[in-house]
Amino acid sequence: MRRFLFLLVLALAGCGVPAGYDVYVAAEDWNPSAPAMRDRAETFRQVSRAVGNAARAECARQPGGRNCDFVILVDLDPFESPNAFQTLDKSGRPLIIFTQKMIKSARNGDEMAFVMGHEAAHHILGHIARQLEYQKEAARIFGEEARAQGAGPEEIDLARELGAEVGRRSYTKQFELEADRMGTVITYAAGYDPLVGMAYFGRIPDPGDRFFASHPPNARRVEAVLETVTEMGLIQ
Repeated sequence: MRRFLFLLVLALAGCGVPAGYDVYVAAEDWNPSAPAMRDRAETFRQVSRAVGNAARAECARQPGGRNCDFVILVDLDPFESPNAFQTLDKSGRPLIIFTQKMIKSARNGDEMAFVMGHEAAHHILGHIARQLEYQKEAARIFGEEARAQGAGPEEIDLARELGAEVGRRSYTKQFELEADRMGTVITYAAGYDPLVGMAYFGRIPDPGDRFFASHPPNARRVEAVLETVTEMGLIQ
């Protein structure tokens, strides 16, 4: 069933959320007209059911009493760039949204599941709320420092904005690695192979080891997955 969902503009860096109102459809109800996408749609529905169940189970095991009622949606705009992100609706229900180009870019169900598990992990680990707290604290510190140095109101506001940006970016790479690790667990629990799924890293731009990059180097993300599957006893 098609629906309008108001998305909170609270996004993790690199997981951009379109502002305002956009049209999405539940994964189970997505029936693309293009013949080339029909097989992909069926695979995506299967992955959504399996990963959704695994994510809800993992979420329920974690402390904190988070809303574990994941909804997996497809962006109906065929021109949106390849992207997948996690956000919340107005009631706090976790949403995982894939663009059609993102679905098309995945070579198999394992890659779809790995990306989906990663996005679910962002919610389970409370990354949106944690990032907002870091932003607020950094903004406060920068603002107080500017005031102590005799800055005027406009300069203090600029310092706060800079602090918020530093706070936002300082932890994004850590959050991405945390989500890769838990996403690996969710992917495997859903019946998919995270080692096959992580091949997606080989086809996306490598941000390198830049301080303000929104994501860690792809090689480091691969290491995080390998470390996790080793801890799980899947490889020696």
